[in-house]
Amino acid sequence: MILSCYVVIGLLDSLHYRPAMESTEPSQQTYYSSEVLSVFDWLVLPLKQQMEKTYSAPFSDRLFVKEIQTMNDGSLKYDYPKLKYGAAHLAQAGDKKADIYQTVLKASLLSLLLLFLMYICHVAVASRAKPNQFPRQFKRIFLNQSHYPLYTFYFTAFCLLFVVLNLAFLSQNYHVFGTDKVGQDVLYQSLKSVRTGLVIGTLTTLVMLPMAIMLGIAAGYFRGWIDDVIQYIYTTLNSIPGVLLIAAAVLILQVYMNNHPENFKTIAERADIRLLFLCIILGMTSWTGLCRILRAETLKLREAEYVMASRALGAGSFSILHKHILPNLMHLVLIAVVLDFSGLVLAEAVLSYVGVGVDPSMISWGNMINSARLEMAREPVVWWSLTAAFISMFVLVLAANLFADVVRDAFDPRMQEAR
Repeated sequence: MILSCYVVIGLLDSLHYRPAMESTEPSQQTYYSSEVLSVFDWLVLPLKQQMEKTYSAPFSDRLFVKEIQTMNDGSLKYDYPKLKYGAAHLAQAGDKKADIYQTVLKASLLSLLLLFLMYICHVAVASRAKPNQFPRQFKRIFLNQSHYPLYTFYFTAFCLLFVVLNLAFLSQNYHVFGTDKVGQDVLYQSLKSVRTGLVIGTLTTLVMLPMAIMLGIAAGYFRGWIDDVIQYIYTTLNSIPGVLLIAAAVLILQVYMNNHPENFKTIAERADIRLLFLCIILGMTSWTGLCRILRAETLKLREAEYVMASRALGAGSFSILHKHILPNLMHLVLIAVVLDFSGLVLAEAVLSYVGVGVDPSMISWGNMINSARLEMAREPVVWWSLTAAFISMFVLVLAANLFADVVRDAFDPRMQEAR
C-alpha cells in the first residue's frame, strides 16, 4: 500500500508538459514556456511556488538566520524575520501550537471517516450476492473472521491516511520539513525525489535482469566452454572499479551534451537523458552478482532427480530450463532484485556525492544529501534536509523489502509445498 503511493507519485511526476504562456498579441499562435512541469507539480503547485528567502526550521514562522530589519518607527533591529508563507495566516505567533493541534485533529478525524467508509464498502462488496447478509458480514469482518489479515490491512490503511492527510493539511500553511538554502520547501523536494529513486531502481533492474538470468542459467546448465566464457566476462567486469567506470561514462555523456547543445532543448531533457544513461551504466555493471548466484543454484538444480528424469524422457534443454530450472530460481531472482533495487536507490546518493550521479538540476535524495553535508557543519545545525531524505529513502526501501517477502512466499515452490 505504501509502495503503491510511491509508484503513483512517481508516475504523476513522469507526465510532463510545458504550460502555455499568456500573450497580449492578437495573433492566434500559442507560445509555450521553457519551464517543464509535471502533473504532480500541478497538483502541489502551492508547495512549489511558496518559496522563502532562505533556511527555516520545520513548522517555524521565522527564518533560521537573523537579519537587520527596519521597524515601523524607523529603528533598526537584528532579529529573525517572519516568513512570507509559513504560518502567515496566524495573527500572533503564540497561536501556532493550538493551530497545529486543531489541524492534526481535523486530519485525524477525516482519516477515521475515510477508513469507516472503506470498511462499509468492504462489507457491501462482501454481501453483494445476498444483501440480507449485510449485518452478518459486518460482524464477520469486524471480528477478523477471514483468511486474510484484515486488522493489519486496516491498521496500515489508517496509518497511511493519517500521514497523508496530515501532511496535506499542514503543508497548506506551514513548511512541514522546513526550507533549504534557497527557500524551497523540503517536503516538496522529498516528494519530487520519489520519481528519481523509482526510475533508477526500476530501469537499472530491467537492464541488468535479462543479462543476469540468461547468462547465469546458461553458465550453470550448459557448463563447458559456455561457462568459461561467461565467467571470464563477469570476472573481467568485476575487476574494473565500478565508480570509475560509471564516472567515465557519465563524463563522456556530459562532454557530448556540452558539444551538442542543440540536441537538448530544455534543462529537464538534459537531466532525463543523463538519468537514463546512468541507469544503463548501472545496469551493465550490476548484473554480475545475481549471475553468480543463479549459476551456482543452476549447477545444483541440473543434478536434481526431476531434471534428470525429464532429460531421460527426451525433454529438450530449453524445455527443462523453462519448466524446471527457471521457476525454482524465481525466489532468488525476486530477493536479489529487491535488494539491488534498494541498493541502487542508496547508490544514487553516493554517486551524486562524488559528482557523477544525476544532473545537479534534478531534485533527488542524493542531491539533497549532498547539499545537506555542508549544512551539517553550520552552527546551529540545519538537520531537516538530511532527515527528510533519510526518512523518504527508509520508507521506500522498507516497503520494497516487505513487498519482496510477500512475492517470494507466493512464487517459491518450496514455500507452496510446505503449505
